[in-house]
Amino acid sequence: MSGSRPVFLRHETFLLLVVIAEWLCFNSLGRGFGSLDNTCDIVRHSVEIGLLALAMTPVILTGGIDLSVGSLLGLCAILFGKLWRDGGLAPWLAGLCTLGLGGLGGGLNATLITRLRLPPLIVTLGTWSLFRGLAEAVTRGVDTFTNFPPSFLFLGQERLVGVPAQAFLLLAVAIVVWLLVHRTVFGRCFRAIGFAPEGARYAGIPVERRLALVYVLAGLVAALAAIIYTARVGQARADAGTGYELFAITAVVLGGTSIFGGTGSVHGTLLGVAALAVLSNGLVHARQPREATGVLTGALLLLAVAGGTHLPKILARLRRQSQTHESKTT
Repeated sequence: MSGSRPVFLRHETFLLLVVIAEWLCFNSLGRGFGSLDNTCDIVRHSVEIGLLALAMTPVILTGGIDLSVGSLLGLCAILFGKLWRDGGLAPWLAGLCTLGLGGLGGGLNATLITRLRLPPLIVTLGTWSLFRGLAEAVTRGVDTFTNFPPSFLFLGQERLVGVPAQAFLLLAVAIVVWLLVHRTVFGRCFRAIGFAPEGARYAGIPVERRLALVYVLAGLVAALAAIIYTARVGQARADAGTGYELFAITAVVLGGTSIFGGTGSVHGTLLGVAALAVLSNGLVHARQPREATGVLTGALLLLAVAGGTHLPKILARLRRQSQTHESKTT
C-alpha cells in the first residue's frame, strides 16, 4: 500500500511536485497569476469541485462511482431557490431543507445499488439524467432564481479574515471526510469492500450499510455544493453543475485513488483538485484557448497516474542497483 512507502515514493508527493511545477510555470507566464486576489479566485472557483471530489473519494474507494452528483447539484440549487423564493423560507432554513433533499437523492442511489444489487455505473447514469430532467421540469427550462439577500451571497462572494468564505466549509468537509476515511473503522471497511466485496461480507462487514453511507454522504455534499454554487454566482438555474461529476472523478483519480477501489487518500484528492484548479486558472492567465484546458487536463491525469505508478518502481530499482554495486565494491 502507498502508506507503507517512504514519503518521497508516494503518489501524493509526485503530485505535489506537479502542482508546484504548474504554479511556477504559470507564475512566469501569466501576469498577476501569483497575486493574493488571483489565489483567492482559484480557491473560490474550486470549492464546489473540491466538495464533490471529497464525497466521491469514499465512493470510489468502495469500487463504485457516482455520475449523478453534478446533476444532483443542479437539482438542489433549483430546489433551494424555489424554497426561498416561492416557499418563503429564510435562506438558512431553505439550505437545511436542501441538504435533506440531497440526502434523499443519495439515498435513492444507495437503495438501487444495495437493495436491487444494480451496478453503480448504471444506477448513477440513470439518476444523472433523472435529476437533470427534474431540474429542467421544475424550471420549465427558463426559470432562474436570483436576487438573493446579501447575507447569503456573502458565503460565496466575500472573504472572511482574508480568505474566501466558502473555503472554511471546504476545509470542514475535508477534515470530516479525512477522519472518516483514514481514522475510523469505516475507512478500513471502504478499502476492504473495494478490494473484495464478497471477502468483506465473509469478514462480517455490513457491506450494504457501508455502501449506503457513502452514497448518502455524496448526496449531502452535493447539496452543500449547490448552496455554495448559488451563493457564488448569485443565481440558481437548471444547468448548474453540468460536467462537474467528470472533474470530480478526474481529481480523485489524479490524486491516486484507484478507479477499481481499495486504495486512495483524501489528501491525494485535495492535491488533485489543486492541480486541476491551478491548470485551469493558469491557462486563462497565459491567454491559451479554452480547448487547451481539456487537452492538458487529460495529459496531466495520464502523467500523474503513470508517474505515481512507475516512478516508485524506477527509484526502487535504482536503489537496489546502487546497493548491489556497493556490496560488490566492498
